[in-house]
Amino acid sequence: MTTSTTYPQLTGEYTIDPTHTRIGFVARHAMVTKVRGSFNEFSGTAKINGSDPSQSSVTVAIKANSIDTRNADRDAHLRSNDFLSMDEYPEITFVSTSVRQTGDTSFDVTGDLTIKDVTRSVTIPFEFEGTAQDPFGNTRIGFEGSTTINRKDFGVTWNAALETGGVLVSEKVTLEFEVSAIKAA
Repeated sequence: MTTSTTYPQLTGEYTIDPTHTRIGFVARHAMVTKVRGSFNEFSGTAKINGSDPSQSSVTVAIKANSIDTRNADRDAHLRSNDFLSMDEYPEITFVSTSVRQTGDTSFDVTGDLTIKDVTRSVTIPFEFEGTAQDPFGNTRIGFEGSTTINRKDFGVTWNAALETGGVLVSEKVTLEFEVSAIKAA
C-alpha cells in the first residue's frame, strides 16, 4: 500500500517522557473480569525518519519491579518467580527491527520483546496522535498502540485451575502503549 502522507518535520531523535507515557497491560482474572496494570519505571528512545518511516527505530527498557496493579499483594506475586522473576530478570526490553507505515497516521512497529530472557518478535500497530510544541519549547509527538501476546511464550506460565472450570489468569495479555516523546534539541 502506498501512502502519500509523510512527516519530514518530525525527523530526529526523541526520548520517551515517562511522566506523560503509560506502558500498561490487561489480563483476564478468574475468567470473569480484567486486571489492569502498568509499569512505572522505564526509559526509551526513538529515531524518527519522517520522510522514510522504514528507517525509524525505537528501544524501550522497562524495570520489571515497577509493576503496579494497585494491589500490593498481587504486585508482589507478579514480581515473584511465579511470574516475572524480577530478581533474576530485572528488565523487560523491546528493540524494533522494522517500522512500516500502514496508513496516513498508522504504523506497524515490529521488534524483539524480551521477557525473562525469552525473546520473541512482536508487531505493535501504532496510531500517530500528533505533534505539539509544549509550553517549555519542546517538540512532542504522541503515539498509541496495543498488541496481545501469550505470556506462556515468554516463560510466564504460573496458573491455578478454578473449580468452575477455566483458570485464574488468562494466557493472553494485552500490552498497551500511550507514548509522549520529546525531540532532542
